[in-house]
Amino acid sequence: MKQSAEAIFKQLGISTSQAINMFLAKVKSENGIPFELKIPNETTAKAMNEARLGINMETVTLEELKTEFESQKSAQH
Repeated sequence: MKQSAEAIFKQLGISTSQAINMFLAKVKSENGIPFELKIPNETTAKAMNEARLGINMETVTLEELKTEFESQKSAQH
């Protein structure tokens, strides 16, 4: 993760240290984390746990997803 972030910072023309300082300044100015943090509700937490365990998972091909997407899109028009 660090290497990916550093590559992005390089593209932006800033160092990791500068990026961290920018984050800290934003935390200070907003008096908190500068993005939303949420604790999932019970239903979402259960679904996330089941996904991690492979429970109630369905195998779907890309073609099936495309077909479903197109049928939903057509139904809306």
